[in-house]
This record gives sequence, structure tokens and C-alpha cells, in this order.
Amino acid sequence: MSKYLLNKFLFTIDRDPDLVERYREDPAGTVAWWEAEKANEILNAHTGERSTWLEFTPQERAALSTHDHVALFELGAHPFLTLTLWIAMFERDATEPLAMQREYAAKLAHFSLPYPDIAT
Repeated sequence: MSKYLLNKFLFTIDRDPDLVERYREDPAGTVAWWEAEKANEILNAHTGERSTWLEFTPQERAALSTHDHVALFELGAHPFLTLTLWIAMFERDATEPLAMQREYAAKLAHFSLPYPDIAT
């Protein structure tokens, strides 16, 4: 399991409006593409430098491919990264103010302290 890779995915997708839309419409395809093409790029490197070993676990891939923020939280994804990305993808579908955020929180309500470790 790589909390770093989960958080890197969430961070990089959320920073690009085209990728946000791609992930919203085709989560499994976006995860597969990103893992193959972007996962091993060095974050913020401008020289084309790459690593060769990073990949999602089956559980991480499944949670990302189904937009399962509860499973992502259990796997150690940072909740601020999932929340900001979910706002970008799903807030527009809400029928009332903060409905998406309330649903997001309600699905995490069964967690109590200490929360899963989100340190990378």
C-alpha cells in the first residue's frame, strides 16, 4: 500500500479541470491511464525524471475506480484531498447547499478517534 501514491493521484487529478472531468466520467479508465502514464513521474520535476516501481494495490485501484471515499480514507488517503476532489466532481449534482459535503461526512461518521493514519 502506498498512501503517497493515493494522495499523489488525488492531488494531481484535482489540480487539472480536464482530469477532474475525465475521472468523474470514467473513473476506472482514468485510474488505469494515470497509473500507467503518470504514477511514476516525479512530482513537480520538470526534467522528465521518473521512477519505475510505484503502482496501486488492488484495493487502492478498486476504491479509486469506484469513487469510494470511505475505502480511500480507510487506506490512508488524506480526507482533505478526497473532499476537495469530490467537491469538484459532485457538488454540482447537489440539490441543496452543502448536500454533497453532508453526504460525504455521513458516510465517514462511523469512524471514531483515532482515525486511520494519513501520514505519508
